[in-house]
Amino acid sequence: MTPIPAPRLTDPKAFGRVAVLMGGTSAEREVSLESGRNVLEALRARGIDAQPVDGIPALVEALVAKRFDRVFNILHGNKGGGEDGTLQGLLEALGVPYTGSGVLGSALGMDKIRTKQVWLSVGLPTPRYARIAPNADAAATEAAVRAAAADLGLPVIVKPSCEGSSVGVSRVFDAAGLAAAVALAARYPGELLMEQLVVGGEYTVGILGDVALPSIRIVPAGEYYDYHAKYQAEDTQYLCPGLDGEAEATIRALALAAFRAAGCTGWGRVDVMRDAAGNNYLLEVNTAPGMTSHSLVPKAAGQVGIDFEALCWRVLETSLPREAATP
Repeated sequence: MTPIPAPRLTDPKAFGRVAVLMGGTSAEREVSLESGRNVLEALRARGIDAQPVDGIPALVEALVAKRFDRVFNILHGNKGGGEDGTLQGLLEALGVPYTGSGVLGSALGMDKIRTKQVWLSVGLPTPRYARIAPNADAAATEAAVRAAAADLGLPVIVKPSCEGSSVGVSRVFDAAGLAAAVALAARYPGELLMEQLVVGGEYTVGILGDVALPSIRIVPAGEYYDYHAKYQAEDTQYLCPGLDGEAEATIRALALAAFRAAGCTGWGRVDVMRDAAGNNYLLEVNTAPGMTSHSLVPKAAGQVGIDFEALCWRVLETSLPREAATP
């Protein structure tokens, strides 16, 4: 693995006044609030002047009043979630530094369909898929869904293209389950994504700067790694590193290539399925991963000696210009 560089700053005052942006109005609000509370506590423990801000309107008010110098963005999701490029464009216009990916990487990463299109254009592997456009005509939607399922072949995954945290996701093993899956996913705005279900191990690879962290193999007690297994269950197993030797090096290199291809920078997480034959398939990129007690980037960072407080410090460093020197 590429060595992780030393922290770029040593003085917490160098960060100035930090807004920890959390909560918001997306479907992932509760997860964001928990992540934000953890980040806030960690930054304060390191002596950083950090304050909580709930949602984008409150942040705008604070920035206009010049109460903060930079933003640690731990909002999740879109439509008020701060992970879809809208917040990033606002902060760019205001000249306020922030953590994580910029406008392009954030917007692209939130849209699973467009991310897959980019990956395929550069030869990166991802499961076959179909786009289901929103349509007020129920019969037309049903026809499109059945045609897509016939083309891809069951089983499939059906999910909103622009949500995270397993929100609105269904696994469909027979034609009778299609209608309920589409109804669930259609509760959320935008296109639906239907994707071939890859049978195998589920992995995730955290990205910190220009380094891919050790992979994690996720082994839920139930059949799938759903919202409950991610945020509530205490019996999900996380094996880190998830692979050994060349297989581990390969999945890390793939994740880093996928992250970069999607225009992402700073930090994030790439989710991968690995089939029985050892083939890797990219699922999605997360540009503002969770920082809860169940979250995966902190687990991977811990494997290379970076504890939670140190991880939050390093993520905050992604708001610095690349050329900034250590004082």
